[in-house]
Amino acid sequence: MMEFPKYPLTLVETKKIAETYPTPFHIYFEDGIVKNAKRLKEAFSWNSGFKEFFAVKACPNPHILSLLKKQGFGTDCSSLPELVMSERVGIKGEEIMFSSNDTPKEEFEKASELGAIINLDDISHIEFLETTLGGKMPELISFRYNPGPMRQTGEENVIGNPEDAKYGFTKEQLFEGYKMCKEKGVKRFGIHTMIVSNELTIDNLVLTAEMLFELAIEIKEKLGIELEFVNVGGGVGVAYKPDQTPVNLEELSSKIKEKYDSIIVTNKMELNLYMENGRFITGPYGFLISKVRHMKHTYKDYVGLDGSMANLMRPALYGAYHHETVIGKEELPLDHKYDVTGSLCENNDKFAVDRMLPEIVIGDYLAIHDAGAHGYAMGFNYNGKLRSSELLYTSDGTVKQIRRAENIEDYFSTLDFGTVE
Repeated sequence: MMEFPKYPLTLVETKKIAETYPTPFHIYFEDGIVKNAKRLKEAFSWNSGFKEFFAVKACPNPHILSLLKKQGFGTDCSSLPELVMSERVGIKGEEIMFSSNDTPKEEFEKASELGAIINLDDISHIEFLETTLGGKMPELISFRYNPGPMRQTGEENVIGNPEDAKYGFTKEQLFEGYKMCKEKGVKRFGIHTMIVSNELTIDNLVLTAEMLFELAIEIKEKLGIELEFVNVGGGVGVAYKPDQTPVNLEELSSKIKEKYDSIIVTNKMELNLYMENGRFITGPYGFLISKVRHMKHTYKDYVGLDGSMANLMRPALYGAYHHETVIGKEELPLDHKYDVTGSLCENNDKFAVDRMLPEIVIGDYLAIHDAGAHGYAMGFNYNGKLRSSELLYTSDGTVKQIRRAENIEDYFSTLDFGTVE
């Protein structure tokens, strides 16, 4: 069982890094990411075709993708830049799962050029893809399945219930789509779904696998198509709060294997099991480091950081909880109540509301936990805020800048001041 990850550096070490790379910055820890990747592979090693396609959207940085490539991971992409980033770090062919989502022509063309597994989102995309590729379909096609009202999800799931989600084929469309593609000469098939997000309940994750295993049997019986893989999506959750129980990967794997054996093996079939976790792989091993710039005492006590929701928007967007460590004060009592805020001209620019922390003073450094996924990636430039740097704390203890901080000229680079009168 994983323990709640602590911020691993001392105040002295943090200050030294900040001398070279001013706050705010995101810092990722190589050892934790690699150890977690190996654990996932080992847990599902019973399936000879198991493959993790890391969700690029969670942490889109080539250094992170390269680390995971060394562990045998592919990439889950849903845009042209994500495809190109994968290509530039040497990930090509069926190491890429391209899940379409209101997809333009040029993205299908690039996915086809790279030989990626094309995972279609809608039945109308079959003819669109065929036309885009000059009348020739890929050898391998996958469909995204949306079970609609047949599956309900928990309140922690930010995706919402499937019937309200924009992705995927209905079951009826799914069978029609496989039949159409078989008639168009497609030889190999897969299936994918993405029902849950940040799911900590093992049984809900197992239900997704069971649902796809049963569908694979039904597709074979009704259409004579034997699927090559099922992609159960990502969605394995992170224990954002210290009192939450992390997902036990080994138990999850064991329960999925039970379903695989009773459904797939019993029916004398074989299936490759694919996943596309992002948050679970890198989330707990990334931190947003920010320095206290101001303290304000009005109707409440406010901690004003040099970071803002432009660096980590999940608390403002979802009301998400991110644990906070006042670096160097880990052993002090949590006896002060604060709203921890940023500098945007928006009242919801808050990392925490009514959070109990040690007494904070100007100049303190805060580590905001679980920012290794959907942190930097969801950043933006509202109020002219500049995106922060990304750092990698490597296994040999050195710090490598893997993305520099933006400067004002970066922000202005797409503007044309020459036309201003």
